[in-house]
Amino acid sequence: MVSRAETGNSRHDEAARAGWLYYVAGNTQDQIAVKLGVSRQSAQRLVSLAVSEGLIKVRLDHPIAECMELAERLRARFSLDRVEVVPSDPGNTSTTIGVAEAAAAEIERWLKSPDPIVLAIGTGRTLKASIEQLSPMECPQHRIVSLTGNISPDGAAAFYNVIFTMADTIKARSFPMPLPVIASSPEEREMLHRQAMIRQTLDLAAKADITFVGIGDLGPAAPLYVDGFISEAELKALQKAGAVGEICGWAFDRDGRLIEGITNDRVASAPLPSRERSQVIALAMGERKRPAMRAALARRLVNGLITDEHTAAALLDSE
Repeated sequence: MVSRAETGNSRHDEAARAGWLYYVAGNTQDQIAVKLGVSRQSAQRLVSLAVSEGLIKVRLDHPIAECMELAERLRARFSLDRVEVVPSDPGNTSTTIGVAEAAAAEIERWLKSPDPIVLAIGTGRTLKASIEQLSPMECPQHRIVSLTGNISPDGAAAFYNVIFTMADTIKARSFPMPLPVIASSPEEREMLHRQAMIRQTLDLAAKADITFVGIGDLGPAAPLYVDGFISEAELKALQKAGAVGEICGWAFDRDGRLIEGITNDRVASAPLPSRERSQVIALAMGERKRPAMRAALARRLVNGLITDEHTAAALLDSE
């Protein structure tokens, strides 16, 4: 008797074959139906299943004129070194779709370098989605370093810290930051940062050739608060101090200036690498993040951006 699991695996095998024939080999659905010995309707369903189950990852290589124009305007307005604007999907409320795929392609472009590089990585939902899009690679010449701690307040591994997943996918040397995301006190942070192993990781992060970070908002549903890294009282104190966003836990106001005290004197993250000698690319989109994005761009906390066309247009219209 064939088990349900075996049936499911067989169905995924068929879907993968159909997806490959359609997206890679360029077959029509009629041709796929003939080659797989199924009806045209079944072929169509198999192709759809391949996409919905993540068996096939599709990237758009065609430069869309409006997106390119928005990217050029953002580059000029904020003196950015690297900008990519992806099409917006008006029927999808995801805060990562499109941006995650474009970021994965950009990360892979850097990883294909035969010369050794240091790649620094932040944390967050968009970065996690991007890393999940990476193709398996062999990159023993590169070093991947985390800018943020990987320990949650309850001692568990931080869910959106992505360095381990990334290192496993690309087979590169990885340097995690074995610290809490936010220390319990400024004194604890200083004590942790004085440890030899941590000091070496901080020094490596400062030498990064390319850095990818997310931008978090500090509204009612701020990721730092929702994920349990700061309390409601701390979130309200940051808001009262004028904080609109954070990068790797570092909270800043609408002018892009770091907030004094509150949680910033306990953030265990490494400082952002130099924007003068390296690229620091932010991945972000959505209305909720616009104030934080605008502040980060205006203050040059980052010098690169991957976003979607709706967010890009809003950032430009607000100026």
